[in-house]
Amino acid sequence: MRTFSSITPPKCWVGDQQKVSYTTREEAEAAALVAEHDYGAPRLDVYKCEYGDHWHLSSHTAR
Repeated sequence: MRTFSSITPPKCWVGDQQKVSYTTREEAEAAALVAEHDYGAPRLDVYKCEYGDHWHLSSHTAR
């Protein structure tokens, strides 16, 4: 019998919360599409983290 362990994605601190980190913009964009399609999430934007060399998702649009 196979057992599967949960995968803990890498995270970083952004302000007072931890957010999932994506290595590339393309990886973050793919995750946003999966969240929207598979889980009914609202449209998510991606942005470059100001604290590291990675990307995050946001439900807030840039103004």
